Amino acid sequence: MTSTLTLFQTDLFRPTYRPWKGERWELLLAPMLICKGYWSEAMLVTDMAGLIRHDGPASRTWMSMTPMEIESQEIGCRFATGHTVVMGLGMGWAAANAALQPEVTRVTVVELDPEVIAVNATMDVFGQLPPAAAAKVTLVQGDALAYTLDEPADTLMADIWQPLYGDNRLEQVRRMRDNTGATRVYYWGQEMDIAHSARQLGLPLDGASVASIVGDMRLPLIGPAEVANYPELIERAARNWLRTERTPPDYAAG
Repeated sequence: MTSTLTLFQTDLFRPTYRPWKGERWELLLAPMLICKGYWSEAMLVTDMAGLIRHDGPASRTWMSMTPMEIESQEIGCRFATGHTVVMGLGMGWAAANAALQPEVTRVTVVELDPEVIAVNATMDVFGQLPPAAAAKVTLVQGDALAYTLDEPADTLMADIWQPLYGDNRLEQVRRMRDNTGATRVYYWGQEMDIAHSARQLGLPLDGASVASIVGDMRLPLIGPAEVANYPELIERAARNWLRTERTPPDYAAG
């Protein structure tokens, strides 16, 4: 029996990219590939762009327009409001989608690497937005862990890491939240931290356990209150991406 792959589609904005190569970064395009999403099964993806980082002889994909990357940030994009601070520019699409939300008044993007800023400028990612959305975006070169605001932000979106999850991430997000005073937070891979904690505690991923774990994380996370089937999405994402060999997240830090 043969199965038919679903073509990946999303109503989120996907910028147009083209091949580019800098000193340490390279943007490549793949005409077609098969990959699974964050919480979805394998799909067919066309015209997929990926940002590659070259560290000497080693190279790794830092970000890409795969279903996994898009699904793993879309909750933050869809539910951003007010002044939204995006830590980590990447390929610019998350900040662009936040700017497209009517509830978002402005977007401040903080990026440390000047070459990442350069590739986004070359692609004119924010220039591809409608003028009203593009006007919301301000790009700042700076350290996400040190950047501070005079007035509290409404939303913090953080994605400065590789790989999807790791130790000390929660402590770093707390630091960013303290520095920005953000009322609500979404960070890349937060579902993996929640799922891992549930596994360690032997709890099912249901509304009560997710609420308890999120409470212990001491962050006003976007997701539990906004997405009705959030526990189910966490479970599906964990089934796809969460390995068992991992040091428990440091929920007591900070």
